[in-house]
Order: sequence, then C-alpha cells, then structure tokens
Amino acid sequence: MPRRARLDAPGTLHHVMIRGIEKQRIVNDVADRKNFVKRLGELATGTNTAIYAWALMTNHAHILLRSSEFGLSGFMRRLLTGYAVSYNRRHRRWGHLFQNRYKSIVCDEDAYFTELVRYIHLNPLRAKLVKNLLKLDRYRWCGHGVLMGQVNYDWQDRDYVLKWFGKTENKAINDYRNYVKKGVDRGRRPELVGGGLIRSQGGWSAVKALRRSGDRELSDDRILGGGEFVERIIKEARGKVKYQLPVKEQDKKIDEIIRQRCKRAKVSIKELRSGSRRREVSGVRSLIAVELVKDHGISLAEVARRMGVSTTAVSKMMNRSDP
Repeated sequence: MPRRARLDAPGTLHHVMIRGIEKQRIVNDVADRKNFVKRLGELATGTNTAIYAWALMTNHAHILLRSSEFGLSGFMRRLLTGYAVSYNRRHRRWGHLFQNRYKSIVCDEDAYFTELVRYIHLNPLRAKLVKNLLKLDRYRWCGHGVLMGQVNYDWQDRDYVLKWFGKTENKAINDYRNYVKKGVDRGRRPELVGGGLIRSQGGWSAVKALRRSGDRELSDDRILGGGEFVERIIKEARGKVKYQLPVKEQDKKIDEIIRQRCKRAKVSIKELRSGSRRREVSGVRSLIAVELVKDHGISLAEVARRMGVSTTAVSKMMNRSDP
C-alpha cells in the first residue's frame, strides 16, 4: 500500500514518534542527549514551533508539538538529519540512524491534549529510566521536569500546558502532578500512539457498540479524534478556502478583523476572549471565525488561540455556517 501524505497544516497538534533503525540506540551518553535536546530547542525557537511535551528515550523519542508555518516535515528533517550527521561523526559510524519515516499523528486537542502530555512524560518511568515520580520531577531528558519547575528549558511552552490544569501556577503544578500520578498505574496506552477508528473510539468494544447502534464515524489512520474532527482536518488539508493569506500578513489581518467586528457589534475584545456566552459575543465570534478561515485560509487552531476558545468550538462555528 502506498504511503499516505502527511497532514501538515500550520497550527496542527502532532504527536511525533521517532525510532532508531532496527530499534538501535539513538543516544549513547549524556553528550548525545545534550546534543539532541539542544537541537530540538534551537529549532523550536527558530521556527516558532510550540513544544508542549517530549521524552528522549534510549532508542526512540516522543514529541508533542504544534507546527508553525515552517511545517512539520521541514522541522523534522532538520532535526533528524542534523542530529544524525553529528552523531555519526562523533561515534565514527556510517549509515542511517533513524527509521526512514518518523510517525506523526494529528490529535484532537480538546479530547487528547492532557492525556498525551501525561503519556509522553511518563515514558521514562515506564521504561525504568527513573525509579519514581520524585526522580521524574528532576529528570533532564523529559519535559515533565520543566512543568514541575525543577528543570529549565525556556523553549518548552510551559505556560500553555499549565493553563490546562489551573489558573495560578501553584495550583496548576499541583493538579498536573496529581494527574500524572493517577496515570502511573495505567500502563502503556496503545490508543495514544496512533490514529484510526479503533484508537479514536477507545478500542474494539466501543467500535462494535457504534456499529450495533447503526452509527458511522469518519476515521483516518493519520488522525486521533472523532468523526467531526477528522472531517475538519481533511477539509483543511484539501485547502477548501477562498484564499490563503501570506503568513507574514496573518497577524495583522487577524487583529484588524477582530477589532472591526468587535467595534461594529459593540463588544470589547476583552469580553470576546473571556469565554462569555452572551448572545452578542457568541455571534461576533462566529462572524470572525468564518471570515478568517474561509476568506483568508487561517487555521482553526490559530483562530481559536486568538479568540480564547477551543478548536472544537471554532469547528462548530464553521459547521453552522455551512449551507
């Protein structure tokens, strides 16, 4: 079966997995680990790619990231090629270091974000690279320590992740730590390392129940999420927009449309981003979302971020606008 094209729209949340060729090591010592992490951080900063969670293991690595206009393919090519060349030179070896094709799964942020952060950050504990959670809190080769405030990598988007767990930093850290602790006994989570109907529905039993009810759910093995999310991602990938605004002009256009629409509706920008469900506020949000996505090709994720709502909420706005 031919390989399917990657879904690589800017602003998309990806769970990326990379493995050593034939399950061989990709790091041999601390110097290798420092090299990989340094390259990951510099590349994330240089390409404006958001890194939310990551774990560097012995023969593989996990990264939860949001792609930028630079694109996932370009990001991964530079990361893996640059690291492999330096690794081979240092260890006087030749040939491929990584499997030819890294694995990337587009993920429904609302449904899976916190689960993925926890799953990825528990990898070192499951693999017994650390003895317990206290050791994991200070482990340098995983993003968990950054969220706990014990390790400092300023390129990791710590604030964005912690906002999912609490409004204040202390509460967010405590709630995040408790959430991770609850996941320790859950073991390996095969549903979080791939897409498709079975994983997205939570296993065969859920799929069978869906079929017995007579319902059908759109699925794609490149996507972890429900039918509506899959449909939206595929539509985005096919470019069903009137016009794709150049990247450099997007910020200016978003600010302009938000300002104009809010002024016309007599709604403050602060209230627009507050999560208010007041009818006038919801109405202007929908108008802004439709104009930005359909007329200018701006991603749902970016529109959601700028209006302070979820991507699912923006998706529903778009569905309501369809004839």
